[in-house]
Amino acid sequence: MRGTLSVIKNCSSFPEFFRYQDKLPNVDIFVCTADPVIEPPIMVINTVLSVMAYQYPVEKLSVYLSDDSGSELTFYALLEASRFAKAWLPFCKKFKVEPRSPAAYFEETLASPRERAEAVDWLATKSLYEEMENRIDVAAKLGRVPADQHKQHKGFSQWNSAITPRDHQAIVEILIDGRDEKSLDDEEFALPTLVYMAREKRPFHHHNFKAGAMNSLLRVSSEISNGAIILNVDCDMYSNNSETVKDALCFLMDEEKGHEFAYVQLPQIFRNITKNDIYGNSLRLMTEVDFHGLDGVGGPLYTGSGCFHRRECLMGKKYDANSKAQLEPSRKNLEANTSILEEKAKHLITCSYESNTDWGKEMGLKYGSPVEDVITGLSIQCRGWKSIYFNPSRIGFLGVAPVTLAQTLVQHKRWSEGDLQIFFSKYCPFIFGHGKIKLGLKMAYTMYCLWSPCSLPTLYYVVILPMALRHGISLYPNINSIWFMPFAYVIAATKLYSLSESLWAGYTLKGWWNEQRMWLFKRLASYPFAVVDTFLKLLGVNKSAFVVTAKVADKEVSKRYEQEIMEFGSHSLMFTILATIAMLNVICLVSGVKRMVWEGEFGSLDSLLVQLVVCGTVVLVNIPVYEAMFLRSGGGRIPNSITFTSIALAILAYVVPMRQTGSASLVFPWHQTEKTHKALLE
Repeated sequence: MRGTLSVIKNCSSFPEFFRYQDKLPNVDIFVCTADPVIEPPIMVINTVLSVMAYQYPVEKLSVYLSDDSGSELTFYALLEASRFAKAWLPFCKKFKVEPRSPAAYFEETLASPRERAEAVDWLATKSLYEEMENRIDVAAKLGRVPADQHKQHKGFSQWNSAITPRDHQAIVEILIDGRDEKSLDDEEFALPTLVYMAREKRPFHHHNFKAGAMNSLLRVSSEISNGAIILNVDCDMYSNNSETVKDALCFLMDEEKGHEFAYVQLPQIFRNITKNDIYGNSLRLMTEVDFHGLDGVGGPLYTGSGCFHRRECLMGKKYDANSKAQLEPSRKNLEANTSILEEKAKHLITCSYESNTDWGKEMGLKYGSPVEDVITGLSIQCRGWKSIYFNPSRIGFLGVAPVTLAQTLVQHKRWSEGDLQIFFSKYCPFIFGHGKIKLGLKMAYTMYCLWSPCSLPTLYYVVILPMALRHGISLYPNINSIWFMPFAYVIAATKLYSLSESLWAGYTLKGWWNEQRMWLFKRLASYPFAVVDTFLKLLGVNKSAFVVTAKVADKEVSKRYEQEIMEFGSHSLMFTILATIAMLNVICLVSGVKRMVWEGEFGSLDSLLVQLVVCGTVVLVNIPVYEAMFLRSGGGRIPNSITFTSIALAILAYVVPMRQTGSASLVFPWHQTEKTHKALLE
């Protein structure tokens, strides 16, 4: 605790702490993109420009873009960004601009500043940005780079008609060489190094998804800048705070405890969350509650973006309590010219380079899981290092959350599947972490690893309970029984605690209700698929896949998202499951109420009350589903084919008979206790 207070004290006064500019380490920033269609180049370069503009010595800053699709469009966009940076960086520093993503900044400041000097520069810079944006968008719509641009940079010679996203050679282009005294902005100040990288990919060679791209960046950057600190961000997570690098280094350079920390993890926060967070994408309880608590047992998980790493930790170094390694400024390769550096770097990212090496095993990010970040962080902590969570008052990074229900469900399916694979692998926290990390941290990892199996009891509750209600079969104690109290207490306490915690974390009341809905939807339509796919993989029937979440949507979809109208437009088995369960519950609820009211079986209310409440709650949660099936028209509604299928399946389940034991209920321990209690009273 004392060390943490020391860190916080330093961070609160970092201008004084950073007067030793010559001792600051070099920082390499990795930005990863994989598809120019679902991750538009203009969005990618806004992220790149935001991290290039950090308030940090530019000679110590290098930015690398990994383009896993090997797209000429992405390279062209980065080339345009390298030119625009000459005007953007001095503008940011001169007027202390926040945020330093051009798109975000100009969106927030729609009108020019009142001061004349700033207004002139503002208009000129905005005009340059809009011209650049237009050129990139035109190229993206055409699907090719204008022919006149090919002559303006030698890098375009590496593309030809045979190149595809899954089949292309290694490409490395240093667009801005920070070592070159001629690499200056419009105010004659130095620019940070900027590098484009596309690792070699071949159809029959496994490329290990994002982990493979990150390891390629580690090798390429070690040849060019070799920064002691590495920051990696997703291509949609632009920097929202120009001081974030200094903030993070306050932890890593703290004189008392800094040498214990391997990485500093910042929260992933999204700028497009609606007022009531319709899809529960903010993960606010995780960022505001869970991760803060993890600092007490060894530190948070590595979540794959917005994380500052020590390079040596990613390279496999073990923690040594007796060695207080300092983050000394690393030496760049000052002798080789740009062409030589590019050729050396290309050799490091070929398909065959990692063969028979420790890359992906003992060095770099770990291979073998769709959530490579989690097992990488676990491995680092098992080598004795700690991590620390930093949630600053001004958000460090802002990204883009999924804007459709399908995207959200698929994303959670990938996360939960990867986490469950970890549990059944050699990296199981209780096995791999035995004797290496604290019990609390093992339990924290396991909590996330077991997200998907939690869907199994949930499926029971939403399928068996309504069917039992329809047949008048009691699954819970009578409300007059002493056994009823534990059930009532657990149900009431968990929901009241959830509500109070959510309101404390910043949710609205409706936002909490939306979170409850998504809690159910994920357990019905995401996690079961994760469980099935995990076991198929364990049996060798299926292979892991990495699905990139789309970062863009058409105007109609975006409009419905802003209005907080759920998007069901696509044909998906996930939607069939949700609609079927919604229909089953409403049919069984109506049947149960009819049995009690119209047929006069009021006595069964005492034994079926809990089932009525649970079933009724499921129906209320599914109101958007009923609206999308029967009330809405136009885009975003549930397709008719899914509606008809779900109704048929629900009716089929409704008519299935359930075996009854005794008179009209199944026999549970509390039923026997109730009978014994009555007998004793008599």
